[in-house]
Amino acid sequence: MNAKEWIAAYAEQLGTEPPTSDELKAILDLAAEAAHASERIAAPVACWLSAKAGRSLEESLALAPEVTRDPGA
Repeated sequence: MNAKEWIAAYAEQLGTEPPTSDELKAILDLAAEAAHASERIAAPVACWLSAKAGRSLEESLALAPEVTRDPGA
């Protein structure tokens, strides 16, 4: 089973649709931002926090770089 198949099967178990190609790209971009700014563990947790907060992927992706931005810059 590849990732796309697993995600589709998991989405079905959750009673929802799997992400579209654009949504998947945004999810992976968010995960990459979190992992590269800190540690790998931040990637899945950032995605979970975004969903828990009810934020859109676009909004979450825009907010992520703010976490490590130098406030004095």
